Parts: sequence; C-alpha cells; structure tokens
Amino acid sequence: MLAIPYPVIDPVLFAFGPLVIRWYALAYIAGLLIGWRYCLWIASHPPLVATRVQIDDFLAWATLGVILGGRSGYVLFYQPAYYLANPGQILQLWHGGMSFHGGALGVLVALILFCRQRKINALAFADIIACAVPIGLFFGRIANFINGELWGRVTDVPWAMVFPNGGPEPRHPSQLYEAGMEGILLFLLLFALLRKGARHRPGLLTGMFLLGYGAARITAEFFRQPDAFLGFLYGGATMGQLLSAPLLLIGLWLLWRAQNKPPIA
Repeated sequence: MLAIPYPVIDPVLFAFGPLVIRWYALAYIAGLLIGWRYCLWIASHPPLVATRVQIDDFLAWATLGVILGGRSGYVLFYQPAYYLANPGQILQLWHGGMSFHGGALGVLVALILFCRQRKINALAFADIIACAVPIGLFFGRIANFINGELWGRVTDVPWAMVFPNGGPEPRHPSQLYEAGMEGILLFLLLFALLRKGARHRPGLLTGMFLLGYGAARITAEFFRQPDAFLGFLYGGATMGQLLSAPLLLIGLWLLWRAQNKPPIA
C-alpha cells in the first residue's frame, strides 16, 4: 500500500548536558501562554467578570491543574496496575502519558476553588477558560505527532503514514485529525459564538466546548489505534470514547441551562 513518508522529527529540540528541551514540554508551555493571552483579550470585553490580575493569577492554578490532573488521570484511567508496580515512573512526564479528561478535572477543581476564593461567577469565568482550551489541545496533538505516538488504525487512504513505532502498515495520522477537530474547528466554533455575545449567557460556551470536544474525540477514536494495554472495551468502545460520553450529557445540560437563565449584562 502507498503511504506518505512520516516526517521524522527528533522529540528533543535541544539538549545540553542534563538540560533537555522537548517538543512535548514546549507544546504545553505554548498552549498555556497563548491561551492565557487569549483569555486576557476575552476578559477585557463585556461582560467584565474577571480582572487582568485574576486571569494572571489563574494561570498558575491552571498549570497545576493540567499537570497534576492530566498525569493523575492517565495513571488512574489507563495504566493503574503498571504505575502501582512502578511508582517511580509516575513523575517521568517527559515520556508522555497525559490524559485530557484528567487534566480537565484538574482545571475544573482549580477553577472552582479559585472562583470561590475570589468571589467570581464560576460559570462565566469557565466560559473564558473554555475558549482557550482548544489552543492547548492543538499544540498537544501536534506534539503527539512529533513523538510518533497515539497513531491511528491501519488504513489504505492516500494520506496514510508508516509510524516508526507503529509497525510496517500505513496508518491514519489520527493525531492530526484530533489537532484539526479538537483544536482548530472547536476554536473557530467557540470564537464564532463568542463574537455573537455568548458570554452573556454563562455556561453556554463551556457547554458547547464539552459537547464539541466530546463529539470530536468520540469521532477521532474510530480512526485512532486503541492503547495496546487496553484495547477495545465495552461494546467495542475505546477508553477515550467512554470517558468522552459523559461530556456530551454535561454539555447539553449546560446549554439548556444557559438558554433558560436570564442573560447577564
């Protein structure tokens, strides 16, 4: 079968003695910093629910939520037995192994605690943060592609690729599918709603993000090769699909709630 050559890129951008800079780490840094600047821009427009200083302060909370939640989620959802037997590897983040669902829970906890402490409308604040999340998702999936991990299922489509660690068969570049759907398309959808004044109905943008991400992830999983240590689960579903299904329900509930509550000024 024909396949596009995989553009082999060294996962390590720069190494000098013990100092190692990896694309994977830079993806998270870029997502957080660009997302932070985008949140500042959103928050500067009505409704004014958070100050610049509050957005700045939340960056540290969000960073901890992403890292601690993302890693904990991967350990608990995907390989609990392995990490129980090898606890020393839990902190080895440079080898990859982050869960979006775990990271989302981590940021959610951080957001609730932060908003309670600062007396901010949590749903209105969540709408600001939700608009920036696709930026991090885009960079994260590009980093997965550079690492040659989370590749897709075997296929004969003309744009299939042979990944270094994926065997000799051409596969879907599913990381790029996810970067497109979870990153670019979801960002544009939320931006369009943002421009139409969706922030005046707290929870609408958060609900649309959860609904959009859940639909994009479930769709992408049909092209992505399940983790070898998990395989297919109930009814042929993957872990990513099972974890994303509740997001659809929560997203729909938030959309219904936002439409049935009076808008804020």
